[in-house]
Amino acid sequence: MFLDSLVNRSYTVLEQQKAFQSSHLPIYMRPPRARLYLGMYFSLYAIGMCSTAFGVYSLVMSKPMKKED
Repeated sequence: MFLDSLVNRSYTVLEQQKAFQSSHLPIYMRPPRARLYLGMYFSLYAIGMCSTAFGVYSLVMSKPMKKED
C-alpha cells in the first residue's frame, strides 16, 4: 500500500539519541548536513551585511550636488 513506507517505519529514536549524546561536537554541528546549512546561512548573512554596508557607504559618500550659477 502507499502509506506503508510512512506508517511501518522502524523506531530509530534511541540510536539517534545515542549518536547525538556521544558526539563531542557543538550542538549546532551534530545533525546531518549541519555544515551545509551553516555554510549557506553564514554566506547569505555575509552577502547581506556587505550589501548593507555598501548601500550605507554609497548614501553617505554620494557625489556633491553641483551649484547652479
